[in-house]
Amino acid sequence: MPEPFHYVADLLALSSPLPEESILSRQVFSDDHISVTLFSFTPGQELSEHTAARPAILHFLEGEAELVLGEESKQARPGTWVHMPAHLPHSVRAQTPVHMLLILLRSSG
Repeated sequence: MPEPFHYVADLLALSSPLPEESILSRQVFSDDHISVTLFSFTPGQELSEHTAARPAILHFLEGEAELVLGEESKQARPGTWVHMPAHLPHSVRAQTPVHMLLILLRSSG
């Protein structure tokens, strides 16, 4: 019988070691309702502008980054949390080493 929960003792350990000049992604969890991925960036690395077909949440665990959300530029640092509706153009550029959770939600409807 599968466990009734999913437990990760140390998310940041999933991204070690992080190669220089890279972005690393590791899937943490996925089911019919959500997909959770840990992204780790070295300084200067970027996810260029894109959209997602599903609503998403970004939660920054470590580091500083520039976010572009639609037409607005925002700073992200540890503790920054963003909910984005589906199809919102966005990008992320790491200014320092960054660790960020991406949570993709199943659209209702």
